Amino acid sequence: MVIAVADGLHQDAILLLKNKGYRVKETGPGEPEWQQIREDIVVLVVRSATKVTQELIDSLPNLRLIIRAGTGMDNIDVEYAQKKGILVKNTPGVNARSVAELTIAHILTLARDLHRANREMPVRGHTDFKQLKKYYSAGIELAGKRLGIIGAGQIGKEVAKIALGLGMEVVFSRQKQNPVELDMEIAGNSFTITLPVVPLLELISSSDFVSLHVPAQKEPLINQETFKHFKKGSFLINTSRGGVVDEKALLEALDNGILRGAALDVFEGEPKPKKEILTHPLISLSPHIGASTVDAQRKIGLKVVDIIEEFAANTH
Repeated sequence: MVIAVADGLHQDAILLLKNKGYRVKETGPGEPEWQQIREDIVVLVVRSATKVTQELIDSLPNLRLIIRAGTGMDNIDVEYAQKKGILVKNTPGVNARSVAELTIAHILTLARDLHRANREMPVRGHTDFKQLKKYYSAGIELAGKRLGIIGAGQIGKEVAKIALGLGMEVVFSRQKQNPVELDMEIAGNSFTITLPVVPLLELISSSDFVSLHVPAQKEPLINQETFKHFKKGSFLINTSRGGVVDEKALLEALDNGILRGAALDVFEGEPKPKKEILTHPLISLSPHIGASTVDAQRKIGLKVVDIIEEFAANTH
């Protein structure tokens, strides 16, 4: 059985698959090696880069399993694959901690203006140290601040756990209105806490920080109209999907003082984000690396191996 790995996979997983006797090809659509193995591919493993379209699916006559090594499957035509009898799987929750930690890192960065200080210190630190010290002494503490989390999946819940440890007040907004239960473990002690769910506009109007953890949307969830309801001087963080936030409206909200700052790990038009976004002094930036830690990629890779093993066992 040939397994095509289109967008990379942790080498521990690759080695494990090979040791189990599978033929693994690390290549991508359009590359010469891909053309040579099209008819042999039974399993296709992708991350977010490869678009698994009807055309690609039709070009792989023996494809039986598609695995998204990650959570969101908006780059896969799932409906078409399933119509053709192809199983589609992903690895939800495996990378939740990595995305959550990046989210919190951005929140801490925004709270202390570290993104701006890091830009200015190499340029002005030698000559204007005292002025910079005075300017960047206007940061805030997170303890006691309200974090509004839009989306209550595994990532949103992980963000909430860390934020609670920092002393933040946490509320959620989601389609279901029932409270969110968090299973916590601290110093070997396990317990469950319940956090409130409020309507979207109530969340954004009362939160000091708003963090997005939702799937890809057909239309921006946060747009020009939505920004009118944000608490003045609040912060917005998006580590979910590009297009969830209307970037033009975001720039207006920053320039008009509605938002004090924003953080983006995902962008409209990736892999070419707008220059206006990349150069705005009030935006903390990272290049879509939420799930891209060594730890997360290893865990995802091992989960992919488990999915392939289960598939193989059920097809014999």
